[in-house]
Amino acid sequence: MKAFLILEDGTVFEGTHIGADREIVSEIVFNTSMAGYLEVLTDPSYAGQAVCMTYPLIGNYGICRDDMESARPWPDGFIVRELSRIPSNFRNDCSIQQFLEENDVPGIAGIDTRALTKILREKGTMNGMITTNEQYDLSLVIPRLKAYTTGKVVEKVTCPEKFTVAPTTDLSQNGPLSGAARFDKESYEKGVREQRPALVRQLNGAGLKVALMDFGAKANIARSLAERGCEVTVYPALTPAEEIIAAAPDGIMLSNGPGDPKECTSIIKEIKKLYDTEIPIFAICLGHQLMALATGADTHKMKYGHRGGNHPVKDLATGRVYISSQNHGYVVDTDKLDPKVAVPAFVNVNDGTNEGLSYTGKNIFTVQFHPEACPGPQDSGYLFDRFITMMKGEN
Repeated sequence: MKAFLILEDGTVFEGTHIGADREIVSEIVFNTSMAGYLEVLTDPSYAGQAVCMTYPLIGNYGICRDDMESARPWPDGFIVRELSRIPSNFRNDCSIQQFLEENDVPGIAGIDTRALTKILREKGTMNGMITTNEQYDLSLVIPRLKAYTTGKVVEKVTCPEKFTVAPTTDLSQNGPLSGAARFDKESYEKGVREQRPALVRQLNGAGLKVALMDFGAKANIARSLAERGCEVTVYPALTPAEEIIAAAPDGIMLSNGPGDPKECTSIIKEIKKLYDTEIPIFAICLGHQLMALATGADTHKMKYGHRGGNHPVKDLATGRVYISSQNHGYVVDTDKLDPKVAVPAFVNVNDGTNEGLSYTGKNIFTVQFHPEACPGPQDSGYLFDRFITMMKGEN
């Protein structure tokens, strides 16, 4: 069946329909990762967006459900050059086509994804429509595209109630995770035991309790802390700061998530209350932006964002460069940063944009990139150990 990708500038790509048979309007973004398409699909940060994979062949190793970063895919649509219909991998559970159909995600294959990516890089991220309607009318479609906004998507992706992930040392004691919209107990335990044995760290966080604010958290954030011996309690995004503080955690994690950080007005107010305590805080991606906004800094939308597993970031304290996994369309404005509050800690080597902050006189540091990766390199995983050192008062 024919399918069409229509951009708000009037550009039309014709390809082949894949996935669910329905029409969507969404923000069109691209990801440069060569592998890890399942982790991309199940990353809640893509809620409200349709993802174009720049690597030309997607789906060749199929779907391994143990690798999912949440219990379902979140992008509105999926855009590829070629979709592999016959996956080959001993861990494969189903084809990507079947996975898209099961989860009601529409998509388009067979288009020139290089041309699409070039348009988005030159003109900036724009909205688009994926449709199988051959009788589309641009005069009616384009106004719909221009009117689309992602809105407040954090509320859509966060867990409905708090739950606890026990340390890896005692997996049998993990309580029921029925309240978790995006975490599965069996997959979590199997992933730790079978898929990641070489990555299990020294249990330097044993006995520490971490409150993880779920703004759209990837499962590997909780897992990275649990692997180090921490007990992680995951809280819904709208949880009052007073509840977190009353639980007396040793540290607080602010997670990644989707959308414009400035839309999260009520969450920002609660983060300011957390900032005013002496509890150590580590924030990733959206959490990094929200902490900046809560302390008087500003953010703005990037032309086309950073999405992929090959972005170099420089640690300004050591001068060392790490290759990082990233997924964001907004960035903190360092020219509006008060050095009495925070100073830049990491910078993007490619374009000079901010990649992290260190908060003056506080046990708080934040990064724009993903130290938990999945997909992506593990170069910056040491930041979890830095957080543990901070919680233990050893920094």
